[in-house]
Amino acid sequence: MVFLLTQASPLYSHSHSHPPQAAWTRRSRGEVAKRPNRKSWKQRTDMYMRPFLLNVFFSKRFIHAKVMHRNTSKVISVASTNAKDLRYTLPSLTDDNACRVIGKLIAERSMEADVFAMSYEPQKNVTIQGKLGILLDTIKESGIIFY
Repeated sequence: MVFLLTQASPLYSHSHSHPPQAAWTRRSRGEVAKRPNRKSWKQRTDMYMRPFLLNVFFSKRFIHAKVMHRNTSKVISVASTNAKDLRYTLPSLTDDNACRVIGKLIAERSMEADVFAMSYEPQKNVTIQGKLGILLDTIKESGIIFY
């Protein structure tokens, strides 16, 4: 039994310039070049080459910082001005002095966990100055290497 696609057939009409394509059709080379599916070498190896990442968050009331392992998402060390031991001892929870205290705590707690090097990746349009600069400088002065 042979099926022929004729002009009257709803499956294929000559008004179209090409036959209908299936959803799984291979993408053209130009389309592949525009949106590659593959991650770059740096994106694939960065989490193994620089496994410990520093996350810093400044809210209106507090400063939070933590060091995480990228592969396992395990938190290595945490420091926050919202902690009970710091909340009542610091005069201000968001000033430059609080940034220095958080930096020292992060460095001490990371060294206790045998982490002596970490990386910091700022978000888009974030400059390393002001409170963030003070916090990072304090961590460096305490003996942590940034790569």
